[in-house]
Amino acid sequence: MRELLFHLRGVPDDEADDVRELLKEAGIEFYETEAGRWNLSVPALWLPDGSQLAEARALIDAYQHERYERAQADPPPRSWWANLLESPVRVIVYLGVIGGVLYLSTMPFMGIGE
Repeated sequence: MRELLFHLRGVPDDEADDVRELLKEAGIEFYETEAGRWNLSVPALWLPDGSQLAEARALIDAYQHERYERAQADPPPRSWWANLLESPVRVIVYLGVIGGVLYLSTMPFMGIGE
């Protein structure tokens, strides 16, 4: 009997590709279903029979644990406030350039009502 192995709805493309490749390298036979035209079906990876379910689940769990560890090791994005404190001149110059572009973009429309 077929077994649902891995839902693909909301999964990033790189993760789905990695899981497909992981299963192919392990020699685990699987097939994929798509969401369909109206997004009503279940996009997922399925096993044709449940004989390799435990092995496949162990591979995917190990991969997702490794992916989680890599994501935790990456530093979080810097905030605007942290950038301002680190290099205030650069932030002020960028804000000046943004203000200049906005001024030049809206200047032709300022005199329309006069």
